[in-house]
Amino acid sequence: MSSVRLGLPAQRRELRDRREDGHHLHHLVWRLGPGVRVCSSAVLGGGIGPRAWILNAQVPGGYPRLDPDRHLAEIAAAEGLTGPGAGLMTAADVAAYTAARDAGVTATVTAGLGVRGWAAAPDDDRAPSFRPGTVNIVVTLPAALSDAALVNAVATATEAKVQALLDAGLDCSGTPTDAVCVAAPEPGPDGGEPFAGPRSTWGARIARAVHTAVLAGARPAP
Repeated sequence: MSSVRLGLPAQRRELRDRREDGHHLHHLVWRLGPGVRVCSSAVLGGGIGPRAWILNAQVPGGYPRLDPDRHLAEIAAAEGLTGPGAGLMTAADVAAYTAARDAGVTATVTAGLGVRGWAAAPDDDRAPSFRPGTVNIVVTLPAALSDAALVNAVATATEAKVQALLDAGLDCSGTPTDAVCVAAPEPGPDGGEPFAGPRSTWGARIARAVHTAVLAGARPAP
């Protein structure tokens, strides 16, 4: 049985705007519908499981709230989003998102790189507090993935992100609060594709799409 099912097309991504405390802000919404699983490091709805929507919300710099999960839930409710979902947050300009497609895979990226560094940094170089900003990556694909492959897909997307940052001439592996979401159809009796590393069929497509989108977002505007 094939693991490829109904796709998760790019047109399901919506750019929306809102006003909060005098700020004009944007957010991206994916209305996934039923039958979709997400593997995510998102602050709201992270982990692996069925998700009906994904939200990537812009917040002001110097974000003062200490309950980002509740804040994201409030934005989701205002959008009429119901059921379980995944919510990401960033201080980057969400309206300036970049996206790339590769053989059915879509990667959408918001790149906020003002606070960046290397993952393996000494203790005295750690960010002192929660800072939304970040490189947020949302990947959608039409192939069902096993649990292991979903986790592998997040790793593959992260590897591709780092490659793109280096290719953009940035001396870093990311920011302290980067997040990734991978959305794929729920697997059937076959269990889904077993691999999503960068040399597997779907992993290679994920890597190329993420690399292209991150590179476009990380390069300075001409």
